[in-house]
Amino acid sequence: MKNFIKQNYKAPRMVLSAAGGVEHKQLCDLAEKHFGDLQASYQEGEGVPSIQRCRFTGSEIRDRDDAMPVAHAAIAFEGPGWQSSDTLALMVASSLHGAWDRSYGGGFNVASKLASKFFMENSVHSFQHFFTCYHDTSLWGVYLTAEKMGLGESVGEFLKEFVRMCTQVTQHEIDRAKNQLKTHLLLQLDGTTPICEEIGRHMLVYGRRIPITELLARIDALNAEHVRETCMKYFFDKCPAVASIGPVETMLDYNRIRDKTWWLLL
Repeated sequence: MKNFIKQNYKAPRMVLSAAGGVEHKQLCDLAEKHFGDLQASYQEGEGVPSIQRCRFTGSEIRDRDDAMPVAHAAIAFEGPGWQSSDTLALMVASSLHGAWDRSYGGGFNVASKLASKFFMENSVHSFQHFFTCYHDTSLWGVYLTAEKMGLGESVGEFLKEFVRMCTQVTQHEIDRAKNQLKTHLLLQLDGTTPICEEIGRHMLVYGRRIPITELLARIDALNAEHVRETCMKYFFDKCPAVASIGPVETMLDYNRIRDKTWWLLL
């Protein structure tokens, strides 16, 4: 642990950000006081940490435990890194269905087709789409909890929806997803702490802070065709990573999961 901190916790890999009523000179004085002894660069022979390309492998792991009340499962596809031009399209795709829990109000009358279907069947307890980005790769997928006898069918419905997003998603659906994404991004900036986190993240990834107006303009420029093409690039006929735990007796075999990532298009 000490070697890891010594090798990676260096000034070139750090960002000190502030938001709110903070004077620049005061921040500089605090930086000098607490971080002034950090080296501004790596010394000769010290070795700059090398970032090797990540290798994604489609695979599955399941842990059957019938004592658990519900089954938990996650399906993830490999996506691009933070700086890719496809990132925003995948964020819109993730917002298309977002998160849902059957305890939410609305019942059958919800915008998400999946949520509406699951509410009527009473098989899925909750689901949440995720898009976790890293330097050169990412994970895009869904996490769900379901009844023991409904897990396999529910996973199949998600895969069916992923393929539909590659071929048939409509502009109306994309407009709604874009509005949800923009709302989520604006709510994330409610307070100085999340603003500081965003500044630090943007500086490390892009070398500058992207203004929220620019980010919203990029989202507005997306259309259904762009989202379909991006989903086709990363989801259609690709090997996902699958994990499940609990009463997973009805969980689909990995070969069947892989087979459901494509349709025969004529």
